[in-house]
Amino acid sequence: MKIPFFSKSDDQEHESAPSNTLSDSIGRLSPLNRGLAMVAAFILTLFMGYYFDLSSSFDSLDAGRAQEEQLKESFLSKKAQAVNLGAYKKQLKDIQTTFSTLLRELPNKSEMDDLLNGINQAGLGHGLQFDLFRPDPNEKISEFYAEQPVSIRVEGSYADLGAFTEDVSRLPRIVNLDGLNINIIQPASKTNAQAKLSMDATARTYRYLDANEMARSKPADKGGK
Repeated sequence: MKIPFFSKSDDQEHESAPSNTLSDSIGRLSPLNRGLAMVAAFILTLFMGYYFDLSSSFDSLDAGRAQEEQLKESFLSKKAQAVNLGAYKKQLKDIQTTFSTLLRELPNKSEMDDLLNGINQAGLGHGLQFDLFRPDPNEKISEFYAEQPVSIRVEGSYADLGAFTEDVSRLPRIVNLDGLNINIIQPASKTNAQAKLSMDATARTYRYLDANEMARSKPADKGGK
């Protein structure tokens, strides 16, 4: 039996055989194919760079479009305000006129006594008996006016009480009656055709503040805020 003999030189030749690398493969290409491969690699590199740069440009373009829409909306809003400026000025003038008219319906501080006397006379003129007529000493001060509540209790017939409330509503100044509470004091009888009633109410009237009172009320309002 013969044993195969492998020489050391054969093993070294197998171990030192060159590997099939990409550079060797390219090296074995013809000059034309090698040139085409280099051109393809260049185009691929150029495309990748262009793609990433273009993606950044698209992001900037989207941001620019969003900003453009915001500016367009702001422009249209301001344009609408400019177009309606005349109407706004007229509306403001009408509000000021209405406010001045309402202020003229409010008495000043010196006219409050006449107004309270007018409420009292409206009751006495219908034969009502005042059991209570008490203005609240603490007025409720607002920015332009003061509210003066007056607690009243009057006695009389249903018809006279109705006529009294109607006359109060016709006073030249603003007077509101609220918290009405009516009770029967004396029922109707053969001698008295109409029952005698008692009415409790709060008459609220208003006056505008003078310049000094407005000046004193403004710091208090700011402090409250």
